[in-house]
Amino acid sequence: MEIIIRKTAEECAEFAAKIVENYLRINQRPVLGLATGSTPLRLYKILIQKNKEQAISFKKCVTFNLDEYVGLTSDHAQAYRHYMDTELFQHTDIQIENTHVPDGMAEDLRQECQRYETAIRNSGGIGLQILGIGSNAHIGFNEPMCSLSSRTWVKILSRETIRANARFFNSPEEVPKHCITMGIGTIMEAKHCIVLATGESKADAVVNMIEGPISANCPASILQMHPRTTIIVDEDAAKRLQNKSHYTWVEQNKLDWQQY
Repeated sequence: MEIIIRKTAEECAEFAAKIVENYLRINQRPVLGLATGSTPLRLYKILIQKNKEQAISFKKCVTFNLDEYVGLTSDHAQAYRHYMDTELFQHTDIQIENTHVPDGMAEDLRQECQRYETAIRNSGGIGLQILGIGSNAHIGFNEPMCSLSSRTWVKILSRETIRANARFFNSPEEVPKHCITMGIGTIMEAKHCIVLATGESKADAVVNMIEGPISANCPASILQMHPRTTIIVDEDAAKRLQNKSHYTWVEQNKLDWQQY
């Protein structure tokens, strides 16, 4: 794990944007894994601006989103397809046919999960996966006590996640209880993972992910086993880390070719 600590959420987004920009520039056919929620919004705004300035292009980019609610149409205000269209895709030069979000309205959800896995595999695999982390340390919608080797599948959301996401709906009762999500096994096959975590509410999840034992109770902790994961946190999210000074020391003493 590579741990990057910045003072503010904005600085975290700027650092993540540098990684994405570098990835897009050096790859002929970039395959991005994308996340939703409030955390990536700053990152997406920066990427939109860079695209407008022609510093980066998404024309050759293929994208796969982590998850989607079951039972919401793609134009529903809280559907993740709608989120991606309005928060990123519509503001860039990406080819919409190259963007992929699980179909939560599919007649056969099991078949949709298998189709999604096949599409990722046929694309050559995800090169750069953007992740957030839930307050209970879920990644994608892989909740505590899930399989650490799962593939894309239909999952039942925890009550904690439903409560956390209720702020986007009129009431907790409107939050879907089911979703399609990339499995942890699928996420772990990405060549490079970026985890963005900001705010004090994520501090427990962050310390457990980085410094705790690998456990299904903390799904994000499996990233300790990933060959290349970059975790970018602000001071509030990093406040419970025991080895902050070491992470800063490591970043300050990188070799030139290890810099972004």
